[in-house]
Amino acid sequence: MKKLILDANVGNNLRRARLAKNMSQQQVIEKMELLGSEMSRSTLSHIEIGIRNISVQDLRVLKDVLGVSYDEIFKSEQDYKQ
Repeated sequence: MKKLILDANVGNNLRRARLAKNMSQQQVIEKMELLGSEMSRSTLSHIEIGIRNISVQDLRVLKDVLGVSYDEIFKSEQDYKQ
């Protein structure tokens, strides 16, 4: 399975998107399961804090569940400051 090297910004951006949707990590995981992902809540937590890599497939599912674009996911901290 291909993995993306997780940049801390990616984890932060996923967390921002999740919180903007007022979703808990567990709610995200439950929606991901409906789309065929087997990610655990602890794995999502580790991705959000930047200590775990994410598979390309799981990134695609998270993008759909959170309703964000790849641009949003890969946004840099500088982009938020502008």
